[in-house]
Amino acid sequence: MRKGLFSVLSSGLIVLALGIGTSTATATTATTWTIKPGGTVTGATSKTVITDTKTGTATTCTSSSLGATLKSGTGRKNPIGKITAFSYNSCTVIGLGAGITTSASSTNPWLLRGKTYLNGVTHGTLGNIKTSFSITGPTGTCSGIVAGTSATTPGQIKVTYKNVSGSVIMGGGNLHAWNVAGPCLGDINTGDPITVTGTYKISPRQTITSP
Repeated sequence: MRKGLFSVLSSGLIVLALGIGTSTATATTATTWTIKPGGTVTGATSKTVITDTKTGTATTCTSSSLGATLKSGTGRKNPIGKITAFSYNSCTVIGLGAGITTSASSTNPWLLRGKTYLNGVTHGTLGNIKTSFSITGPTGTCSGIVAGTSATTPGQIKVTYKNVSGSVIMGGGNLHAWNVAGPCLGDINTGDPITVTGTYKISPRQTITSP
């Protein structure tokens, strides 16, 4: 295994870039939300990139998908949604297959929280994230987890939702690699910061406003 072998630790999940398209400096901090139609939604993207920003190692997944439920109606408070399934598919690092397993489930959902709103754009976070990874190379398997500021603290990703496109954009957050073991050769190390970037088309398209 060489450099680049390990950004596979993404979490997914995940996942919607804070600050994209609209300045959060002028956005209004929101305490309640209006969500239409809400209910069960799915999301998919054709590409997700997971990067160890300390070593520069990057992993590319050719597709990723999510399943979620959103609150519906007016006066809704955080969390406004729950991601109950999240998968990364066909992930590779320097030609090697990478396995990623996320913690999102109906009993342990990732929580979507809105923070600010302006002109059809909602900024927020996706929290309660934990992910495990494994990559098998010629000298063995490197493995570990991705969480927040410690191995036992779930992490979060900054997210943006755009009404006009029905897109959730992931980027930023506080994810780190932990409990890294095996022949990782310095490509990924315990404590390294991890970013996940991807744009997920949501179906059915939602309109989220505040208040």
